[in-house]
Amino acid sequence: MTIQAPTFIRSDGPDKVTGTGRYTADLTAAGVLVAKFRYAEVTHARIVELDTSAARAMPGVFAVLTTDDVPDVLYGSIKDRRLFAKDVVRFEGEVVAAVAASDEATAERAVDAIVVRYEPIQAVADMEEALEPGAPLIHEEWETYEAPGVEREGNLASYTSLSRGDAGAGLAEADLVITSRYVADASHAVPIEPRAILAQWEGQKVTIWSSTQVPFPARDGVCETLGLPTNRVRVIVPHLGGGFGGKCGFHYEAHVAALSRAARRPVRLVFSRREEFIAPDRRREGMIVELTSGVRKDGTLTARKARVIVDNGAYAADSAGFPQLAAMHALGPYKVDNVEVEASAVYTNCQPSGSVRAPTAPQGCWAVESHTDELATAIGMDPVEFRKINTVDSGDVGVTGQLYEEIGLQECIDAAVAGIGSRHDLPPDEAVGVAVGWWPSFAMASGAYVKIDHDGKGVIVTGAQECGTGAVMTLPYLVAGELGMRPEDFELVYQDTSAAPFDAGASGSQTLFNNGRATVAAAREVASQLKDLAAQELEASTEDIVLADGKAHVAGDPASAVTIEWLAAIAAEGALLLGRGSNDPPEWPSMSGVSCVGDHGLGAWVAPQFSCHAVRVRLDRETGVVRVLDVSTAHDSGTIINSRGALGQVEGGVMMGIGQALTEGVTFDDEGRQLNPALLDYKLQTTADAPGIRTHFAQVPAAVGGPYGSKGIAEAPNVPTAAAISNAIAKLIGGPVRQLPMTAERVWLAMEEGAS
Repeated sequence: MTIQAPTFIRSDGPDKVTGTGRYTADLTAAGVLVAKFRYAEVTHARIVELDTSAARAMPGVFAVLTTDDVPDVLYGSIKDRRLFAKDVVRFEGEVVAAVAASDEATAERAVDAIVVRYEPIQAVADMEEALEPGAPLIHEEWETYEAPGVEREGNLASYTSLSRGDAGAGLAEADLVITSRYVADASHAVPIEPRAILAQWEGQKVTIWSSTQVPFPARDGVCETLGLPTNRVRVIVPHLGGGFGGKCGFHYEAHVAALSRAARRPVRLVFSRREEFIAPDRRREGMIVELTSGVRKDGTLTARKARVIVDNGAYAADSAGFPQLAAMHALGPYKVDNVEVEASAVYTNCQPSGSVRAPTAPQGCWAVESHTDELATAIGMDPVEFRKINTVDSGDVGVTGQLYEEIGLQECIDAAVAGIGSRHDLPPDEAVGVAVGWWPSFAMASGAYVKIDHDGKGVIVTGAQECGTGAVMTLPYLVAGELGMRPEDFELVYQDTSAAPFDAGASGSQTLFNNGRATVAAAREVASQLKDLAAQELEASTEDIVLADGKAHVAGDPASAVTIEWLAAIAAEGALLLGRGSNDPPEWPSMSGVSCVGDHGLGAWVAPQFSCHAVRVRLDRETGVVRVLDVSTAHDSGTIINSRGALGQVEGGVMMGIGQALTEGVTFDDEGRQLNPALLDYKLQTTADAPGIRTHFAQVPAAVGGPYGSKGIAEAPNVPTAAAISNAIAKLIGGPVRQLPMTAERVWLAMEEGAS
């Protein structure tokens, strides 16, 4: 089922395109104060002295908070972090103190007046060094942290291993064995809107307006860290200026709420661009991927061993399960009976990692797909044919024993390659690279209400969060289809934890997948109510009633119609046209025949998404500069509900992938300080860099999926882009660039090394 409404205008569209929409930083309140943070500025040290007396005494300062002023609560996927640093600081952006003052200048002076003296501790910024025996512990008290189901020790924050078959025997059977090592730098989400928060207390209840992707988890984080019951915390999200995963999770809502309570005034925090780079605990993780694969002369894979290290950073925001995701991406969507993979998330004194768009996937895919081209080249096989032989198809068993039902990966490979045109008859400075990728659809709880008012117009109340993708804006399509109405007939109430049922937020490509099911269920309840009313009015059986074109009629007799507006008016006299839907998330499939340590339930995937990208690039051999000229993408994202929104997701994901491939990377000094926390030095792609992008959707309905067999779409387009670019570059320079991003300097150096 593809629902397309060319004349339908998104309800958030006019405000956004005319500039009248209000974002969190646009909000104010009577007597609002300005919040500023004092950051650690060092990456590893004991706090010897913390004196806030001068700041507290300054005119215009209404509140100064440190760890002594809030409950002593540890939080995170591993309970390893407090709101404010206590005794030890572990990365440069850690909050030591917070100030609320009458204006920005006063707040800045107060922050500068706070005296902090440190006793340095040796910092560890390199993840391999952090694993060495005798390395300084990032968390000396790691054994005391709550970490259910997490395999860990010392600087090893989280560990996963997966094995199936006999990898050693499989390598021995191979005609050729190749080992490769790839290193991916960390990168940032870089939403154009910096995060902002406004908090205001009314009696014992606090309302927080936040630029978060996940209002319910943000609310729960405030409750956990400040010791508040749920009914005393309300989180509202105005328009959100992007997030890309960087605004997932719980960040600074509790800091601002605590300042507001202490100051007895509303308090607003708006980050500078530098703060947006160094402070949040959601940047894309740096990774090291080491792969050893065996292949026969006919191109079939016999075995794969992999070792993956993920830079967890100083705290485990939501990264405890990342090693298992990384392990899956080190294996890829291939048929390999013998596999053995170890993946570790490692504490360092760098900024914490987190759920940036498809965590661990672009880096893992880049490594695996570069390695795949190495294998194909070594046996003299076309890399596309190599993938056709080895990637999973309908009815195949994947690397963790999961049986795949109807899937469209083979169609995606054919379509992406066909869309790029000739791969061989190209100028000497151009080449085409191909890569495949995969990503799960995350099954989570979600809820929605649908009601029809007495005038025949509807309201959808949803806990889902709209971060610009259009996923929430698609819900009227679904409801209108179920009720025989128009999408324009429905108003949306969303992004308010006190108005709507729970939803996990705009994360994991899960909004339409999960909330779509809940919304359809609510709409079907209303449809049943409308049919009952219509059956009474038309003296017919409920089963014979059809809803279409804003009316209800008896099947086969359109002339018998009564309008939904008429039925709604009747209902207003007694019954209510109100439906509720609570998504019952499908069970995650289990692994089969796999030995696993550190299982977080991510070793087999609900409604897995598959993709193939083909990219044509041009290389300037004198400078190493690479330009992407053309991109052909193909995606198995199940049934496409909103083709316009899906295309937007693919195009945005491709552009983000190009940035990760060529220009976007965090550079740290030896102690973990960021050296490029500014848009001048952290190079994003712009419209001037955008190539032509063509997209094919396989349209294979998921047997267990979202509404009408849909899957997720938001993160998958970001996964294989860098890998396809890497394979194109490798053709031009005679081998892969083994560090991401593949900057002009790194490409040029790889050419020089290849020529020597």
